Amino acid sequence: MLALQQYSSDEDNSDHENKDRLEDLTAHLRPINQQNAISSTIQLKAAPEIFTKDDIQVNRHLDSTTIEVKYNPKYEELFAPEIGPGNPFKTQQMLAPRNMMSGFAEPAHISDFQFDNQRKTFTSYGYAIDPSVDNVVAEAKLVGDASKSDDNKGKTVFELTQKRPEDKRKRQRNDDSSDIEGYLGPWGKFVDEKTVMKPNEEEKKELDEILAKRSKTGKQTEEKVSEEKTTLHVKDAYDYQGRSFLCPPQDVGINLKSDEPPEKCFLPKKLIHTWTGHTKGVATIKWFPKSGHLILSCGMDSKLKIWEVYNDRRLVRTYSGHKQAVRDACFNNSGTEFLSCAYDRFCKLWDTETGECKARFTSKKVPYCIRFNPDEDKQHLFVAGTSDKKIICWDIRSGEIVQEYDRHLGAVNALEFVDQNRRFVSTSDDKSMRIWEWGIPVDFKYIADPSMHSMPAIKLSPNGKWLACQSMDNKICIFNVLNRFKYMRKKLFTGHMVAGYACQPDFSPDMSYVISGDADGKLYVWDWKTTKLYTKFKAYDDVCSTVLWHPHETSKVASCGWDGVIKYWD
Repeated sequence: MLALQQYSSDEDNSDHENKDRLEDLTAHLRPINQQNAISSTIQLKAAPEIFTKDDIQVNRHLDSTTIEVKYNPKYEELFAPEIGPGNPFKTQQMLAPRNMMSGFAEPAHISDFQFDNQRKTFTSYGYAIDPSVDNVVAEAKLVGDASKSDDNKGKTVFELTQKRPEDKRKRQRNDDSSDIEGYLGPWGKFVDEKTVMKPNEEEKKELDEILAKRSKTGKQTEEKVSEEKTTLHVKDAYDYQGRSFLCPPQDVGINLKSDEPPEKCFLPKKLIHTWTGHTKGVATIKWFPKSGHLILSCGMDSKLKIWEVYNDRRLVRTYSGHKQAVRDACFNNSGTEFLSCAYDRFCKLWDTETGECKARFTSKKVPYCIRFNPDEDKQHLFVAGTSDKKIICWDIRSGEIVQEYDRHLGAVNALEFVDQNRRFVSTSDDKSMRIWEWGIPVDFKYIADPSMHSMPAIKLSPNGKWLACQSMDNKICIFNVLNRFKYMRKKLFTGHMVAGYACQPDFSPDMSYVISGDADGKLYVWDWKTTKLYTKFKAYDDVCSTVLWHPHETSKVASCGWDGVIKYWD
């Protein structure tokens, strides 16, 4: 009995526990707010005393404004009716779904013109076509006053608008092609019209004569390349040790192989030597690289000559090969080769020692200036500024153009490499200066000012910081190469007359003086720091085109002019 009583008490306790669990579960599932209530149904199995998770089915409510659902709802949950108390104050129209204030507007495929046409027709005449009916299949149904539609024969505002008579803005045109006999219309031709007609014999002869004249005037006759020659003017090309004239002398009292400039420079005062040999004027002169024991002269007699600076100061060799005046020349770093450009539109590469012409380059335009790339690994490249506003880069090895810098608006007059040969500067007849990165055909800096003039001659200082530019308004302008190419407005050297002439200026090796010639044949020397004119003296009867200070001498200056004479001053 005790065991049965204990069993019955245990059974009662378990029933009470199951009821408590059921009450807790229903209390937990009882909706707190009717707006967001969760309808729950509990299905009990045959054995009510045991409940599991599978015995309870919960229908979750989905709000109609929910955008993102983070679980996978069932079909019944998706299409269940909205729950919650209804608003008794909303009318049936307000309770209906709508996408605008006045109701639900369904998309309709109608053009803007037809919509405005029907709207204006309804506003003006009181009738319009019903858009809700397919008017293509059935007859058009009207909205509004049908009697007015009958009076106007169903026409719209667009069709009822009458053209005003003799309107200037809408002149009456006669597009009827039947008025003119044989005329097919504005886009047609006449009946017997021929658009292609062969000329008769007389007309053909006249056309041939005209075309022949045009071809003669427009055709450029290709000039034959003149034969290059060279003349050695010294008795022996080599000395007793087998050294050529390219080797600098060692018995002149100066170490010509040193890279250090003289400590102090002085003003040149007297003429110590004169080289004559050119039959016409001398355009420019160039020192032999590093040592400066030779001078290369570019003559207007289409010849280039090399002269000794020390000892006997003889004429060493003449290079003949250009047909017209030589404009510019440039040595490579070692001096074994040099480039020349002339008005015959050719650039030529010469061997300095033997006088052999190694290569010829032409773009069929006149090159005004020419420069080797000073980098040792780019000695096979050179640039030339031409008369067609371009700077052309040639490769000596292949003989082909590898780059074109085409940004100037006038002929390119001068080129100079700056900033450790990473950039180069060009000046042009367009009164501007452009700075280029090597190999990039777009100038990264453009310097132009309304007060600027053309600068046909430029020179880099020995320390590589300053660029002297001979301006056509009788000034030498200075630009700071290292400080973003700033124009030094207070650093102006004036007093000489160079308008119309490309007179090459130069610096002294110790950066104490600036020197230049002018159009009257005078030679001017200024102080670098104060820009004060120190001295000037008459050097030529005609233009003094180039003045160069010797890189190793304290006061020796070479100059050339249009009278064909090269002078050496001390």
